[in-house]
This record gives sequence, structure tokens and C-alpha cells, in this order.
Amino acid sequence: MLLEVGYQPSYIYYHTMEEKKTIGEKIKKWRAKKNLTQDALVKRAKMPYSTIAKIESDVITKPSIQTVQKIAAGLDITIDELMK
Repeated sequence: MLLEVGYQPSYIYYHTMEEKKTIGEKIKKWRAKKNLTQDALVKRAKMPYSTIAKIESDVITKPSIQTVQKIAAGLDITIDELMK
């Protein structure tokens, strides 16, 4: 969906209404898609409940790659799939 069209002398640029999702929003989306509770993901990812809760609520916005790997493994997806 087009929000704005701008013009610069050498090119035309477009802005869309679609905003980038946070890692927390992406994890929530995948967890819902896989019908997992936070507790179930915690057990599968072998990490503290508070970590997943903080990431999903955007208290932690830049988790370590190791944390993201564990969460992706707990969701049974690749990191690439999680980040899309």
C-alpha cells in the first residue's frame, strides 16, 4: 500500500505503510503460528522465561545471536525464517 511518493532530481522514491517488525513481534508471530505458549518455547529453547518475555515485550530489542539461535531452534525454524 502506497503512503507517499517523493521526487529527488535523480530518482523517485516510495515509502510504504508496512513498518519493520521488532524481533519480539517476529518471535510472537512464529510462536502463535506454531501454537506454542511462552512456557513451551522456554522449554524447547532451554532459556529463562524472563528472557523470552522481555524480548517479546521489546524490553530487550537486540538479543545476542546465541539467544536468537536458541529461540529459532525452539521454534524449529532457521534464523533466516525468523528474521523475515
